Amino acid sequence: MCTVLFAYKIHPKYDLIFLGNRDEFKDRPTAKADFWESHPNILAGIDLEQGGTWAGISKEGSIAFLTNYRDLSKEKNSSLSRGYLTRDFLINAVSPLQYLQEVQLQHTDYNPFNLVVGTLKELWYYSNMENKIKSIEPGLYGLSNALLNTCWFKVEKAKNRLSYLLKTDFSIEDLFDILDDTETPSDEELPQTGVPLETERLLSTIHIDSPTYGTRSKTVILVSTEGEVSFYEKNLDDQGQWSLNTHSFILKT
Repeated sequence: MCTVLFAYKIHPKYDLIFLGNRDEFKDRPTAKADFWESHPNILAGIDLEQGGTWAGISKEGSIAFLTNYRDLSKEKNSSLSRGYLTRDFLINAVSPLQYLQEVQLQHTDYNPFNLVVGTLKELWYYSNMENKIKSIEPGLYGLSNALLNTCWFKVEKAKNRLSYLLKTDFSIEDLFDILDDTETPSDEELPQTGVPLETERLLSTIHIDSPTYGTRSKTVILVSTEGEVSFYEKNLDDQGQWSLNTHSFILKT
């Protein structure tokens, strides 16, 4: 994913409110979010090219999502998909901290990434660019292609919009509206990540669109204080149309 927001244990009704846009090349084969045939307890999309995922949740309450860290000088020819990092946490019954400690031991094997894993009781963050495992305290967070809560224009705008909505009786469409935002910042507000200026402009919006690359799916996950999970995903099809995919379940206790 390339733009993620999450409110963790700061809302009276929801322990977790997650919003995320997955930005990817439009010809990369993808399966929309569903319960996996191989692991029926896991709800997530699948990157059909490599077999990983960008975000998911299990019936037991395991949560994982990631973004790429954009720094062309740090890219390498890695055979390991970053989508394995989320997939493997969801599949394996291991504590979040232990899992990230294992990931840390092989952090140079992957291209730059940000990874959040955990449960409703504990969330943890790790980036192989910073190489520090951090506990996530209750709060509102934004993540794009830099470190957690880096003040990029689109991250700050999205966080401000979500912060306002959390004080209201918001709807699912209100949350998706944040993910639909296409405002481009001024050139002075753009990050410098090693790509050409035109590319920085293209990638600076919350919703990205170009003929070959852009936002392919939009995900909203709500987990209530009573353990009810409501999963909403909008997917872009080959004809350029968006469709809504929904799931709901109660976490196993």
